[in-house]
Amino acid sequence: MMEIVTYIVDSFTDKPFSGNPAGVCLLEEDLSEELMLSISSELGLSETAYVRNTGEANEFSIRYFSPKMEIPLCGHATLAASKVLFDAHEGMGKIHFTTIQGLELMVERSGELIVMEFPIYATVPQKAPPEMLEALGITKIMNSEYNAETNILLLEIEDSKVLKRLRPDFEKLIHTHDSISGVLVTAISQQLNYDFESRYFWPWSGTNEDPVTGGTHTFLGKYWGDRLKTNTLNSFQCSERTGFMEVELISEDKLKIKSQAQIVLKGNLTLKNLNS
Repeated sequence: MMEIVTYIVDSFTDKPFSGNPAGVCLLEEDLSEELMLSISSELGLSETAYVRNTGEANEFSIRYFSPKMEIPLCGHATLAASKVLFDAHEGMGKIHFTTIQGLELMVERSGELIVMEFPIYATVPQKAPPEMLEALGITKIMNSEYNAETNILLLEIEDSKVLKRLRPDFEKLIHTHDSISGVLVTAISQQLNYDFESRYFWPWSGTNEDPVTGGTHTFLGKYWGDRLKTNTLNSFQCSERTGFMEVELISEDKLKIKSQAQIVLKGNLTLKNLNS
C-alpha cells in the first residue's frame, strides 16, 4: 500500500472556489508515468503536479499531467505546488523546481504573493483554419500566431466582451486541427485594472477549457508587451471561474508571473494492490 499526501489548490485567485484548481502530490519516491496519468485522471483536474525533493534544500523535481497526457510546463500547477511547499515550510523563502525538460523554475514568496520566474517564448504568424474559427464562434480575428514551445495557436480578437461570451462547439473544435495542444484567444481588456484578457481551449490535450493558464503567459507576456509597449502587464482570464496575474518582463528571455493561490483540500491518496 502507498499513501501520497495530496492537495487541491485554487491558483491565480485570492479566494477559494475560483481561479484554476490543480492537484499537488508530494512524492517520497518516483512513480511510473502510467500511475501519474491514472491519478490525474482520477482527480479530474486540468493538471496535477507531482513534486519530489531532490535531496537538496529547497530543490524539487516537478512533473505535470492532465487527465490525458504529460504536459511539459504548467503555470497554475507550479503556483499550486509552491503554495503547498511555502505553507508547509514557514522559513522557506525560495523554491527551485526542475521540469521533465530540464527547465529551471525559480519561485519566491513576497507577502501574500507568489512570484514565479518563467521563460519568455516568441510567436510566429500562422493561419487559423476557418473551421476552427467557426467552432469557436469567432467571426473576425485581428491576428493569428503560433508558439512552438507550448504548441499553442494564439488568436487575437478585437473585443474582450466577445471573448467572455464565446461558447465553443468542442466536438467540432477538436476536428479542426490535428497537431496543436490548444488554442488561446485573447483581446485587449476593457476593464480598468487589466491590460489584456484571454481564454484557453485545449480539448486536444486536456480538458475543454483551462480556467486560468499561467503557461500561456510565457508567450502572451511578450506578445502584449510588444503591442502595448510596456514591461509590466495585468492579465485577466475571463473563464467562468476567472483568475488574474501580473506579468513582468525582466529580460529578453525571462519574465515573472505574480499571483496568489488558496489551498482548499488536503488528504492522503491511498493506493492498494498496485501490482495485482
